[in-house]
Amino acid sequence: MSSDTVDMATPDEGKVESEATTPQDNALAQLSRAAEEIEVSEYVIERLSHPHKVHEVTVPMKHDDGSHSMYTGYRVQHNAVRGPYKGGIRYHPEVSREESIGLAMWMTWKCAVMDLPFGGAKGGVAVDPKTLSETERERLTRRFTEEIRDVIGPTKDIPAPDMGTNPQTMAWVMDAYSMQEGETIPGVVTGKPPVVGGSEGREGAPGRSVAIITREALDYYETPLESATIAVQGYGSVGANAARLLDDWGATVVAVSDVNGAAYDDTGLDPHEIPSHDEVPEAVTRDAETVITNDDLLGLDVDVLIPAAISNVLTAETVEYVQADLIVEGANGPTSAPADELLEARGIPVIPDILANAGGVTVSYYEWLQDINRRSWSLDRVTRELESDMLEAWEAVREAHETHGVTWRIAAYAVALKRLEAAHEARGLWP
Repeated sequence: MSSDTVDMATPDEGKVESEATTPQDNALAQLSRAAEEIEVSEYVIERLSHPHKVHEVTVPMKHDDGSHSMYTGYRVQHNAVRGPYKGGIRYHPEVSREESIGLAMWMTWKCAVMDLPFGGAKGGVAVDPKTLSETERERLTRRFTEEIRDVIGPTKDIPAPDMGTNPQTMAWVMDAYSMQEGETIPGVVTGKPPVVGGSEGREGAPGRSVAIITREALDYYETPLESATIAVQGYGSVGANAARLLDDWGATVVAVSDVNGAAYDDTGLDPHEIPSHDEVPEAVTRDAETVITNDDLLGLDVDVLIPAAISNVLTAETVEYVQADLIVEGANGPTSAPADELLEARGIPVIPDILANAGGVTVSYYEWLQDINRRSWSLDRVTRELESDMLEAWEAVREAHETHGVTWRIAAYAVALKRLEAAHEARGLWP
């Protein structure tokens, strides 16, 4: 493998980041900014600034060698005015109360933007899943499910896969929950394997929605998809599926990355030939002729930059080096609030995560409907329904963007907050 270097204007790798915001800080800052731009009642803004409930549990687990560990788990339920709580479960060392609150808030906005009858939730366990065997992950999952069993359910709170979890994890959650309830209840989680009630097309849905919104945004800015260059940071399920679809539709994907760096070719890569993290972990640069750093990728002069890895990669310092004409957020919260303002000042549009990657929760809604009705949908139907729902959400946000003269993020918040405000006004406050 060749490792040619490419000189680009990027931040010093050893530089200390001046921002240290959590997803909760970021979500609150975005909500506050939206409240300044959009006319929404102060009561609703104040209510949405706080989660409804935060559940913190201790999860004991027996390792394969007979030793024991204690892990901390969370389930944050932010708002359920429009329907049951909905959001992923992640296994990651940095899972925390603050992170879970911020992510749950974004789920509330995301479901409202897509006009789904769900509220927002999030949670997980503070653990590095790479250090656990398959049997240890199963034991951890089953015990965590038991610890939160009383607060989840198909009409209460419906988890889904997230970072560090997958369809098999959701199958274990469903089984653990069902065994205790005395009946098979597939609707308690989404993102399961289709053989136990999962939906066709669920795994690829967030990446598909990112690709759809990228296509529509390029058209809005009169950039032909066939001549567009794309850089994708993060080559997991979201990034890989988005890159492959955009490549199929004629765009040129010039860079994709994982934790080890990025494969780069200014004439275009073949995303189908590069294994995603789910297919072969950390293999993006394995056969690359030219390898650049993730910071280098952020500084590439491309039409579209898709940050699809982790939160807070675009900060006040790193955005100084961004040269992309358009940013489409594939990850949850990849852009800090200060970075958002700097990008706005530079005239670089940012299509927010609560619209772009909403394909996951949208197909989760389809899965929930299939489970409740005990009637499965074909992949073709899922794909058609998702295309239609994403275009409808895009049009609602586009109209708000043009009507209010605000950024795309504020426009998405305008759509979400107006729907949430209407629901709160209709239901009132009890007692």
